[in-house]
Amino acid sequence: MTDVREWLLDLLYPSRCAFCRRLVPIGVKACEACRAKLPFLEQAAQSRTLTHIPRCVSPLRYEGEVRASLLRYKFGGLPGYAQIYGEFLAKCIDENDISCDSITWAPLSRARRRRRGYDQAQLLAQELAKRTGLPCERLLRKVRNNPAQSGIKNADARRKNVKGAYRALSPEKIRDRRILLIDDIVTSGSTLSECASVLRAAGAKEVLAATVASARKD
Repeated sequence: MTDVREWLLDLLYPSRCAFCRRLVPIGVKACEACRAKLPFLEQAAQSRTLTHIPRCVSPLRYEGEVRASLLRYKFGGLPGYAQIYGEFLAKCIDENDISCDSITWAPLSRARRRRRGYDQAQLLAQELAKRTGLPCERLLRKVRNNPAQSGIKNADARRKNVKGAYRALSPEKIRDRRILLIDDIVTSGSTLSECASVLRAAGAKEVLAATVASARKD
């Protein structure tokens, strides 16, 4: 009942902080109180290395109100949250001197996108492209509607779950290019690593990655 009531509040009163959900002025996506207390990662902890990805950066730790906010974004029909996440991503990428030729994302399957109404990683990639001026291009397609990674805890099982789930599109837009791969959360990194493997096999010079939050425990 509480979740339904909160969803209705977001629907009826869209000018609410994406984290604490308090009312905010029109156009504001995160209140000043949340900006001051969110679990932003120190710059030294923002970057990690994944298989096939020399650098994956994230501005936030996946906990508390950040976790609740991202879950509402993914499953609660709140695509507008992409704007504030895009702001944080752009700042993180700038601070970490991440450079690339184009931006793409780890896509949902057609069935899951139809069920949610949007692809949350695609919205993030598009928002980041607006802020950086870089092209945002669909370079991957998900060809297998595998079980959600969130329900799988074992790292090896997560890798197997996404193996062969993606195919490259438009190889002429991939070959010899540095690509920034976007997703909402990085945990084990299996999804991003599999996407990067496919892009590298299609001729990408380098694949970097960025996510809104990292679930890694330091």
